[in-house]
Amino acid sequence: MKQFLALAACAAALAACSPQKSASTGTGDAKFNTDLPMTEFMGHVVDPAAFLYWDNSGSVVTEAGEQDRYPTTDEGWDVLVTGASTLVEAGNMMQLPHRVRQPAAEWNRYSQMLSERAMTARAAAEKHDKQAVFDEGGRVYEVCVACHEKFIIEPQLKAGGPPKADPLPAIPGQK
Repeated sequence: MKQFLALAACAAALAACSPQKSASTGTGDAKFNTDLPMTEFMGHVVDPAAFLYWDNSGSVVTEAGEQDRYPTTDEGWDVLVTGASTLVEAGNMMQLPHRVRQPAAEWNRYSQMLSERAMTARAAAEKHDKQAVFDEGGRVYEVCVACHEKFIIEPQLKAGGPPKADPLPAIPGQK
């Protein structure tokens, strides 16, 4: 009986010290500043993170021949991990109150897809898997193109004309 009570006391102590997931979905006292316009959020957060990933993967063909762009050091691979990690969090930030675009369900779906695919891309970079890095970078790019089509190109066409500027990120390696 003493052993049982000792085990129960230890279990209770461990449970009390363990982090608990809150059942509440509220934000408590959290305050989000979402004043940064979406174009600046994309230009200063999302695009640089994506290009950290894309610019350090694949290969480019020039007059001098084919140039492999993959990292050759652990620090270089960490650059890809950083880019993908930032994209994971960018997908989360795109779903913050006052940042969501309408239709919200589609916006959130694309934002979640960005986070999911960037997490897979991150795992590929952590493994130094060149083929997976290339493939997953392409899958991230597909989300970008689809989202831009829905939330930039279609509204501009409905407003009476073609896009005023290129609404899509450049194809990796084609800057």
